Amino acid sequence: MAIESKTVSFGFEEVDVSEKTGKVGAVFSSVASKYDVMNDAMSAGTHRLWKDRFVRLVKPQSGENILDMAGGTGDIAFRMVDSGANITVADINAEMLAAGVDRAVKKGESRLVWSEQNAETLNFPDAHFDVYTIVFGIRNVTHIDKALAEAHRVLKYGGRFYCMEFSQTKWPGFDKVYETYSHKILPKVGKAIADDEDSYRYLAESIAKFPSMDKFEAMIRNAGFAQTKVEPMMGGLVAIHSGWKV
Repeated sequence: MAIESKTVSFGFEEVDVSEKTGKVGAVFSSVASKYDVMNDAMSAGTHRLWKDRFVRLVKPQSGENILDMAGGTGDIAFRMVDSGANITVADINAEMLAAGVDRAVKKGESRLVWSEQNAETLNFPDAHFDVYTIVFGIRNVTHIDKALAEAHRVLKYGGRFYCMEFSQTKWPGFDKVYETYSHKILPKVGKAIADDEDSYRYLAESIAKFPSMDKFEAMIRNAGFAQTKVEPMMGGLVAIHSGWKV
């Protein structure tokens, strides 16, 4: 029987398992008010194209129940809500949710449900949702396998799982350029825009520590999902993973 590790990565640092959730929470509490501005700055706006592609793959349908986990500021939910789907935006971080609710108020958008949730211990019944989405969030949970198991549990049979996450690009040369950017330049951008260098250093390090596309796909299969697929973008810098509960 495998012995569960007592430590887990927090960026390049190893911390006690009990500490990671709080440390990640502090990061996102710190960056919540500038999160969307920083997304544009970090990706030169390309995150918008990635998210548009993600939603086209999800194909939300009218009447479906969708859980958008780690959906904090609502970027994915706002893109899906006109489909007529019933969307619950869930996040462990209250400040991120507050930023999302504030955006919804400014947009006059009242169709979304907002819920504070831990991805590893969701407060939803079994087989409740038709679709589970999580975008740039799963690398921040303490136990990825538990989050995937919960995603599988709350989906109906025939339900769809979609995850977009950073990975490691396989484009020759670009990997070195991106490594330099993420570890040398990104924290300085975070300091200039959000007055928070450490949080953006962690975000860069968390990307570097995340499993490869193949390993993460295997984790999704191990959680019980079938017909898993991976769509890499920018050589794998970003990847969309999907699977079905059958």
